[in-house]
Amino acid sequence: MKLWQFHGGLKLNGHKSLSSESQIRRANLPPFLVLPLLQHIGEPTEAVVEIGEKVLKGQVIGHCREKNCSLKMSTPIHASSSGTVVAIENRPVPHPSGLTAPCIVIETDGEDKWIECTPIADYSTLSPTELLHHIAKAGIVGLGGAGFPAHIKLNSKSIDTLIINGAECEPYITCDDRLMREYPQDIIAGAQIIRHILGGTKRCVIAVEDNKPEAYQALSKAAEEQDVEIELIPTRYPTGGERQLIQVLTGKEIGRAELPAKRGIVVHNVKTARAVYRAIQHGRPLVSRIVTVTGEGVENPQNFEVPFGTLISFLIEECGRSKAGIEKLIMGGPMMGFGLANEEYPIIKTTNCIIASPAENIEKSPEMPCIRCGACAQVCPVNLLPQQLYWHAKAKDFKKAQDYHIFDCIDCGCCAHVCPSNIPLVSYYRYAKAEIRASSEEQKQAEIAKKRHEFRIYRVQRDKRERKEKLQKMKAASNASKEAAIKAALERTKAKKEQKEPKEQVGSNE
Repeated sequence: MKLWQFHGGLKLNGHKSLSSESQIRRANLPPFLVLPLLQHIGEPTEAVVEIGEKVLKGQVIGHCREKNCSLKMSTPIHASSSGTVVAIENRPVPHPSGLTAPCIVIETDGEDKWIECTPIADYSTLSPTELLHHIAKAGIVGLGGAGFPAHIKLNSKSIDTLIINGAECEPYITCDDRLMREYPQDIIAGAQIIRHILGGTKRCVIAVEDNKPEAYQALSKAAEEQDVEIELIPTRYPTGGERQLIQVLTGKEIGRAELPAKRGIVVHNVKTARAVYRAIQHGRPLVSRIVTVTGEGVENPQNFEVPFGTLISFLIEECGRSKAGIEKLIMGGPMMGFGLANEEYPIIKTTNCIIASPAENIEKSPEMPCIRCGACAQVCPVNLLPQQLYWHAKAKDFKKAQDYHIFDCIDCGCCAHVCPSNIPLVSYYRYAKAEIRASSEEQKQAEIAKKRHEFRIYRVQRDKRERKEKLQKMKAASNASKEAAIKAALERTKAKKEQKEPKEQVGSNE
């Protein structure tokens, strides 16, 4: 199969050997689970349980209350173990903002007892719409990091290529690698279910980077009698990006404003494919995921199957703290992840990695002036001009930043990684994008307020006009009534007079 290249990118030191040789281990059950009511891109859910209520593993505890919620940008939240709901309150959630959000806290009972699950014996007998409904009910989102509701992305027509993304390109992260090694049959079975939902795509390709030979071999063996291609692609960051992977495999360049589905392509992560398989073939909702816990801050880096809501501090204890201590925590990879203030954050659906670094490994290089070397433009995978974006973002000239297509930036961090002046370029871009979004929202709200004000003025004037017209009509009706009464009185008088005159005439003749 012919492969293409995207512009820029980096060859990074993977640091994957820290955890890549440890088999996936089921994490011990923590005493408490903290489950945020929003763990994906889209509409938040609301608690459908009460404090003191006993719940089973897989039971829905948070759901969108709108009608036809399964068709909207929302997925339900399920209890990731059995126990008792002890609190529904705001707790810190893993997000760059560091803000709190509504969470359901479950005290586990140690039984880990499931609800009654209903597997689908033969998914081919169900229509795509019915399968999408099951996937929506299972709470499945994209597990590659974005957290986009899977049933929305799969509700596409005229798809001829399905790509299953096994290009785990960020350093330190090895959960996809281990999943492909240990559960290749699940991934392929999930891919076939997705394929059926999409109407039977012509091609199904599972992409694996060439630094994962064991994963490639495992998938190739499992796919021997399947109509599935296992493609080995070059290891280059950020090949795991959706649009970059599409370009490598098909040569098609997908713009930011264009959906891959419009070009007949759908991309899903290997973990998402496995989650679809488990939801359909075993009837199990998404209540856990594989997470890499790594870095020099832990003694035994490894990959865990972790129930959602498990606190990071619990996982670190599972790995053992290093003597050097932990000075910095990153959720996600070192390139696109974000720092955490402490260890008391829960694992959620979009958590794929926790990196613990001791103080001695943290470089604190000062930011220096830009020297206009152009290295950032050379590595940008979407052909932007990072230097220009930096100047405009720093100067708060957001209009110019938009002119230079700042929203095409995928926050991959390649530019910041090669910057000799140690400028945190991505931080400037994120700031600019946040300000532009906030300004856009303010303008939107101002426009709504303006329309409301204009409608209020229109309504007041309309009501005033209608009252005036009503009064005029009432006055006209009153005048008409009076005129009619006067006319009737005159006619009665005239009639009486006419009746009287003949009698007088008869009397005079006599």
